[in-house]
Order: sequence, then C-alpha cells, then structure tokens
Amino acid sequence: MNKLKYLTGYPEPLLAQVRALIAENRVFDVLQKRYPEANTVRTDAALRDYTLSLKSEHIKSAITPSKVVFDNKLQVMRHALGTHTQISRLQGAKLVAKREIRIASVFIDAPAAFLKMIVVHELAHLKEREHNKAFYQLCRHMEPDYAQLEFDLRLYLTQLELTSPT
Repeated sequence: MNKLKYLTGYPEPLLAQVRALIAENRVFDVLQKRYPEANTVRTDAALRDYTLSLKSEHIKSAITPSKVVFDNKLQVMRHALGTHTQISRLQGAKLVAKREIRIASVFIDAPAAFLKMIVVHELAHLKEREHNKAFYQLCRHMEPDYAQLEFDLRLYLTQLELTSPT
C-alpha cells in the first residue's frame, strides 16, 4: 500500500519530512498547532449558510447552489472530498439547471480551515469546471493560503487513513 497516496507528485525532500512526522506519530500534533480552530459548522443548514456567505463575499455572479449538504456516503478514502453536480430538468418549455454541493461528512470533525478549503474548492467549480490555472487563481482569490491548506489537508487525510481501523 502506498502510505502517501494523497501526496503523490510532491517533491521527495518534502515527502521525507512527512515520513519522519509519520514515524514519530506527530502529524496530528503539528496540524493541531497550525490549525487550532475547531470547526463549528456541524449541520447541513450551517454548511449552507457558511457556503453561501463565502459565495456572496467572493463570487456573487456565480449560480447559487440549490443544495449544500454534508454527505456521509462520500467516502474520502475512495472517492472525493466534496462534489459539485449540475442537474438539468425540463420544466414546461424551460430547461432548468440546479447545482448541488456535497461535502464529505468527515469534515465535520476536521479543523475549520480544512472545511473552508473544501468549500472554496467546490465554489470555484461554480465558475470554472476544470482544474486549470483560472480555477486555482479563483481558489487563491477566495483563500490566499489555498495551496498550503490543500497540502495540509492531504497530510491530514494520510494520517486519518493510517490510523483508521479498516
């Protein structure tokens, strides 16, 4: 098993530091020190309010998602951290598109900064479908520390997988 599958593509010197943290069982301690603020967004209603607040602050012109929820069926270890979907339906003579954002429920217990990073990522997909330069520029516009948060989140997920009972 690749112990660092979430960190594929990062430079070897950085991965060596990660391996040392894992060997010393210090990953969660380092992350807790860096991100001490606990997540207070614990319900679907709170997640919707939080997401729409970020949207209205940074990307007012984007389509407002019709649904924003925590999804306990999203399995981070196998699938995605969050999803954005567009559902098109014919209503009379009109084609209506609805957008949904689903965030893996594992983020209810994650540090607040990691939830923000995931929400920012999914909101960016409302304007940019692909993971391209414009997408990441939009992510950094909404969260200037996006790249560091993404790395630290990958580190967090690595440690979660290493300590999970299955």
